[in-house]
Amino acid sequence: MVENRPFLNFLTHFVLIFGIAMVVFPVYLAFIASTRGSSDFLTGVVPLTPGHQMLENYGTLLGAGASTAGAPPFLLMLANSLVMAILVAVGKIAISIISAFAIVYFRFPFRTVAFWVIFMTLMLPIEVRILPTYKVVADLGLLNSYSGLVIPVIASATATFLFRQFFLTIPEEMMEASRVDGAGPLKFFWDILLPLSRTNIAALFIIMFIYGWNQYLWPMLITTEPGYYTVVMGIKRLAAVLDGDTQWNLVMAGVILAALPPVLVIIFMQRLFVKGLVETEK
Repeated sequence: MVENRPFLNFLTHFVLIFGIAMVVFPVYLAFIASTRGSSDFLTGVVPLTPGHQMLENYGTLLGAGASTAGAPPFLLMLANSLVMAILVAVGKIAISIISAFAIVYFRFPFRTVAFWVIFMTLMLPIEVRILPTYKVVADLGLLNSYSGLVIPVIASATATFLFRQFFLTIPEEMMEASRVDGAGPLKFFWDILLPLSRTNIAALFIIMFIYGWNQYLWPMLITTEPGYYTVVMGIKRLAAVLDGDTQWNLVMAGVILAALPPVLVIIFMQRLFVKGLVETEK
């Protein structure tokens, strides 16, 4: 094994570099395409160096949009997706942590049944209940609104399950000590449970933010006004042009812009996540 260690190190580094290249190279090609003109791809040869139309392509996409594809300015769609993703992430965490708190720390009839009913909703994704959900949203007049985009996807059985499992690991002595000190349920929740849950909240926020950002089917169904289009819908419209050739340079520019907010959220929340782990260990 000692004699093979240099070979194993070489193989490990090769696999690591190869894996990184497999992930980065398509992103690099998308960026290169976003800096080129639309005619650069008609020759069948994919360029590997940046072009000179980066500012023009991104400026056109963010400002005027692509009228031939029926897509509004990309900046508006980025804002819509950002609002939806933040509201979905915050709403899912708020509802889930309160639900888990009630299930773990309150004694009420059928609380175990209530938890398993919530957990069983994992078997009913939005694609299965799409028609009745759409009917309810339409009857409430929530089409073409942020409420209609967010409320039907705001509940999360997964987050409720994770918070419940975490709360079960907290010693009961903490609750008894806070009760002796005269703290009520809300003060115990706010002063003890929330600080202890910050690492879970940070991790779930990343997951739920990306989930809300990548939503496509539901926004496509309930939005008919361009003012409420999300970024994923915009990319689909840019790529599916009926009356002309697809402007792949604008499509790739949209892909790059759409990837930036989730990446930034991951980088930012990772720092908070590591900081929370260190503070918890102390």
